[in-house]
Amino acid sequence: MSKNLRIALIFGGFVTAVGVTLYPLYFYPLTHVDEYKEMQKLNRAGFKQEDVQPTGLKVWSDPFKSK
Repeated sequence: MSKNLRIALIFGGFVTAVGVTLYPLYFYPLTHVDEYKEMQKLNRAGFKQEDVQPTGLKVWSDPFKSK
């Protein structure tokens, strides 16, 4: 096996491993937005944000946002 082919296979294997790892974490939710919105509706059904989030917190403002 030539040296260039071996390097290409190692690099290709690494890219494949990263792709297989990232697919269920990033790309699947990105392509199935409606399914995840339905899950969020079910999971957040009994909660009020005011009860969970403490009041009086300062909200970070965007310094680059024009006023």
